[in-house]
Amino acid sequence: MKNKMIFLAMFFMAITTANAQLKNQFVKIETAQGSCIIKLYDETPIHRDNFIRLVKSRYFDATTFNRILKGFVIQGGDPDSLYDKSKTLKPEQKWIKPEFNAALYHKRGVLAMGRDDNKAKESFTTQIYIVDGRTYTDEQLNAIEKKNNVHFSESQREVYRTRGGTPMLDQNYTVFGEIVKGMNLIDKITAVKVNKDGNPDKEVWMKITLLTPKQVANALK
Repeated sequence: MKNKMIFLAMFFMAITTANAQLKNQFVKIETAQGSCIIKLYDETPIHRDNFIRLVKSRYFDATTFNRILKGFVIQGGDPDSLYDKSKTLKPEQKWIKPEFNAALYHKRGVLAMGRDDNKAKESFTTQIYIVDGRTYTDEQLNAIEKKNNVHFSESQREVYRTRGGTPMLDQNYTVFGEIVKGMNLIDKITAVKVNKDGNPDKEVWMKITLLTPKQVANALK
């Protein structure tokens, strides 16, 4: 009896630990070029919840990655033209307040929301992008800090020097997730043929699925 109780206690402890480790929510993005797993940040709840709502409704499955700029970003969802304020927007197309966090930055592989040049830096609810970017020197990062009035910690500088990203977008566009598996999807998508504006010759479709904790655990093995 005692051994059985110990076993049950260890079992429930293991479940609790697993749930604690997976407190963030994860999505899978699938394309013809491959797939990746993205962890959504709990520190950006407005963007996270907006994104999850649209993923559950399969909204993004009817869109594409329509602007692919190697060395910069892979943009998808609704294009800028659908946010023309002189037109009537669909219910899903809104602007949401930015959720800037100095600890969340535009390293390679992060997921962020696009926007227009509105002064409040509010995000488009149905436009996303994944950062490709490039590496930067300390001198280049110093210049960006001075120009944009931002500060890069030493750990962020190390990432920008080695992994790369788009530091000029920090504190200007909200990042709300990052690739935790399948980073090579970026290389595969940026390898597709595009025109001078970054529009692919062949449609790059996407399918985004919200994963259960069990699916996440299996996917990250």
